[in-house]
Amino acid sequence: MTDTAHHRPGAGIAFIMAGMLAISLNDMLVKQLSGSYPLHQIVFTRSAVGIVLSLGLVWAEGGWRILKTKHPFLHALRGLLVVISNMSFFAALAVAPLADVTALFFAAPLFITLLSVPILKERVGPLRLGAVLVGFSGVILMQRPWQGAESLEASRLVLLLPVLSALTYALLQLMTRKLGVTSKASALSVYIQLMFILVGALFYLVAGDGRFVDESSDPSLIFLLRAWTWPSGQDWLFLTGLGLNSAIIGYCLAQAYRQADAATVAPFEYVGLPLAVFWGWMIWGDLPDWEVWAGMTLIAGSGLFVFLRERAKARVVARSEVKGRY
Repeated sequence: MTDTAHHRPGAGIAFIMAGMLAISLNDMLVKQLSGSYPLHQIVFTRSAVGIVLSLGLVWAEGGWRILKTKHPFLHALRGLLVVISNMSFFAALAVAPLADVTALFFAAPLFITLLSVPILKERVGPLRLGAVLVGFSGVILMQRPWQGAESLEASRLVLLLPVLSALTYALLQLMTRKLGVTSKASALSVYIQLMFILVGALFYLVAGDGRFVDESSDPSLIFLLRAWTWPSGQDWLFLTGLGLNSAIIGYCLAQAYRQADAATVAPFEYVGLPLAVFWGWMIWGDLPDWEVWAGMTLIAGSGLFVFLRERAKARVVARSEVKGRY
């Protein structure tokens, strides 16, 4: 039985809404910087700044002792999943429109439903399974299989990167609920920031001089592996803002899934879709094609159905348990 301290749905919803707003700002800023700096430099700088704020939150939530954990391997694995999810998402973001990448990423709730069977030993009925299939049909629709590769704005490989991001994010959130019972949100955020710093530093040591790419390389690969560049004055402000924002994201998402169950919190992540459309239109003048609107509708609609169905089933189970006590 989960502690009642972790059953505050109002707080969970508030944290996830704040987190999604912060994520939308983060994605917009990363896309803005993607033409000038390598992804690993952005990630390293963002986390180096963000960990300072995260450590301040650690001190406020109980001091350095809360950084101790009995599950270092699981936290390291969770951090690695976050890194893979972020870097695959941002690599696609450098090439494809923000709304397209974000919509494909929202296959994550569908992956959560499927993965809950082998990982959490949950049963998924035919209605939820059907909704998952409908959602993945939206993913396929956005890949535009009837078009030739030369007519696509981004290659199909690039369009699969947000799907990889969704898969690793789903695994992350399934782990967060288990680890959140014994770890504070600020500690979870610090572990993630440390992993980003480590991976960013390793990328710098291996590829920081840009030796693995040239101007003829794929744009996503250039963004991932171009040489480090000393930021200009204005860009320092963007990078610092990204760092502060990353600490807010890590804290809000961890806190949201600690305060309430996934079926309550996850539907509110879909506020990220209209925010992505808004930033794409406001900053770059991009509006989704019909395939993206249709795919977005199928993915979001099926994801919301899955979570609403899970909530309905949870109420039935709860009523049955109450009746069984009398």
